[in-house]
Amino acid sequence: MELISEPQVADVFKGYAPDIRQKIQHLRQVIIDTASETEGLKKLTETLKWGEPSYVTKRGSPIRIDWKRSNPQYYAMYFICTTTLVETFRMVYGDLFQYQGNRAILFHLDDKIPVTELKHCISLALTYRQIKHLPMLGV
Repeated sequence: MELISEPQVADVFKGYAPDIRQKIQHLRQVIIDTASETEGLKKLTETLKWGEPSYVTKRGSPIRIDWKRSNPQYYAMYFICTTTLVETFRMVYGDLFQYQGNRAILFHLDDKIPVTELKHCISLALTYRQIKHLPMLGV
């Protein structure tokens, strides 16, 4: 799997406080690892959307990650709110994750992230265009 990273993304990471940067970079690595483990995925593009690191594939729906000053105890993984992704995550994983409406999974700064389950959510997003017609995204 080829990772194409736009240079301005690194500048955004540098702008985070060190403790936040570490957490956001961990999410980044989980996304990259998941993409490399996803069959048929040839390219992942790391870019900026709305000033936030965003991960895009031809077969999927974009994933963004960020920490916001307006909610400083949390950082998040964002999905397009018009998809059924977060709704599906909620049905499959219940309260394992904390959600923000139909657009994000929130992580408290003290949370231990359930990586296996998060990777499953990420893989659904990375392949969303292929599976969106399936009930519960084929889960």
